Amino acid sequence: MRYEVAGGVARVTIDRPARHNALSWPLVARLRERVAQAGQDAGVRVLVLAGAGERAFCAGADLSGMAGGDADLLGLHEARRSVGELFFDLWSLGKPTIARVQGYALAGGFGLALACDFVVASEEAQFGTPEIDVGLWPFMVTVPMVRSMPPKKALELMLTGRRVGADEAARIGFVNQVVPAAGLDAAVDELSAVLASKPAAMVKLGRDSFYAVWDQAAREALEALHPLLTLATLTDDAREGLRAFVEKRTPTWRGR
Repeated sequence: MRYEVAGGVARVTIDRPARHNALSWPLVARLRERVAQAGQDAGVRVLVLAGAGERAFCAGADLSGMAGGDADLLGLHEARRSVGELFFDLWSLGKPTIARVQGYALAGGFGLALACDFVVASEEAQFGTPEIDVGLWPFMVTVPMVRSMPPKKALELMLTGRRVGADEAARIGFVNQVVPAAGLDAAVDELSAVLASKPAAMVKLGRDSFYAVWDQAAREALEALHPLLTLATLTDDAREGLRAFVEKRTPTWRGR
């Protein structure tokens, strides 16, 4: 795995191109560590997840190493929990996240991409949950899927195991942007720069509120969001933004 920070953007790259960047248990643990590192670094404003090479973002679990056996059933059961915890790590990060997807994003790799706030994909990208074809089911991937597309479309993909190209993914709505392969990095860099330029305090407060009310009923959500508006107006960034608007100048964000 590679971890690089530049210009307020942390890029975490799964570096197993020979295995289509498939997930192993140690790799999931290291991903969680790197996500936590980005969250704790005040200099990081945006997190980008990527896969090395041209053939895959992440092809899901490395079945040769993650399938396990009967020797330690309980240990394997607990290890599988880490994939769902990784999704929560991304949702609770407090900073925008982008999946840079080229080639395959399948099974757990599909879930990993969908757990990011944005998915920027090359025209050659393919998404899917092929678990049904090996006698399994994308149980934990269900959650980021139904948060990213209509539930019946998610069920169709899980039941059929079919792969979805980038253009169809954009029509369904779980891909934000489709670009030629040669322009993928430029598109990710452009979006990262836009997100990194926003007031960090409000990005965190607003993004956290978005995920907090995602599954709530309308009345409960409005009751939770109402006091946050008052809290937001008390931040230095909000005060600076309003002053800059009145004074017709570019605001200087302090991140607080």
